[in-house]
Amino acid sequence: MHVDVMTQPGTWDEVQRLATVAENVGFSGMVMIETNQPPWLSIAAATQAAPTLDLATGIAVAFPRSPMITAQTAWELAELTRGRFRLGLGSQVRAHVERRYGAAFHPPVARLRDYVLAVKACWAAFRDEAPLQHEGSFYCHTLLPTMGRPRRHDHEHLTVDIAAVGPGMVRAAGEVADGIHVHPLHSLHYLQTRLRPALEEGTAAAGRTVDDVALIVPVFAAPGNSPEERAQLVDRARAQIAFYGSTKNYAYQFDDLGFDGTSGRLNERLKAGDLPG
Repeated sequence: MHVDVMTQPGTWDEVQRLATVAENVGFSGMVMIETNQPPWLSIAAATQAAPTLDLATGIAVAFPRSPMITAQTAWELAELTRGRFRLGLGSQVRAHVERRYGAAFHPPVARLRDYVLAVKACWAAFRDEAPLQHEGSFYCHTLLPTMGRPRRHDHEHLTVDIAAVGPGMVRAAGEVADGIHVHPLHSLHYLQTRLRPALEEGTAAAGRTVDDVALIVPVFAAPGNSPEERAQLVDRARAQIAFYGSTKNYAYQFDDLGFDGTSGRLNERLKAGDLPG
């Protein structure tokens, strides 16, 4: 098991300071989320400051980017990190993809599955294992002239993980991905009774086992040496749980644990502007 620190991109100096601290205190790696800026440059900054940290995107938003562009970027980061980079991709939600990024979203499961296969086809072509020939339902890549081929390096066998919550996306991950980014709003019950059965179905369909798929599982944490130090982080964790929990897509996380109706009540409070409540 590896223990990483998850953070969002920042300035070059901010990222390097955090990476240095993470490396010095013994974290295995750093996972960059994508919120208000792309994660790629922050990955580059981190590896320059902390050369032993494993680095990953957790996740980069897939659909607004061409699979070829994503494959090339990951290829370059694999070289820069000397093989310590994992590509993590996710669909995001429909509103952000369509209205913020101006990209196509539907159907997300089939689209992300095809996206992962397209990225892997690009990597295989970069390695000269096969001509570039991916003709999927959503993405088509069939041209890679010599002048457009990335340079070869010593860290060419990359991994790609995807964010998966519902059974359809988990099954897709089991079929084509190297790992799953679990949503931070989860429980052991969810992992055992919802995620694992769907993962077993997906891996079986692809002739694999669940051991072939890594699980990247973020948790809400409030570290500190005193209650006062932890208080602010506890409040932040509560706010995040309430925000995610107010979405009907996550209602089952509460219902499965016997807290029926919690999601609806959180949504009512949020709409009323009652953030403390």
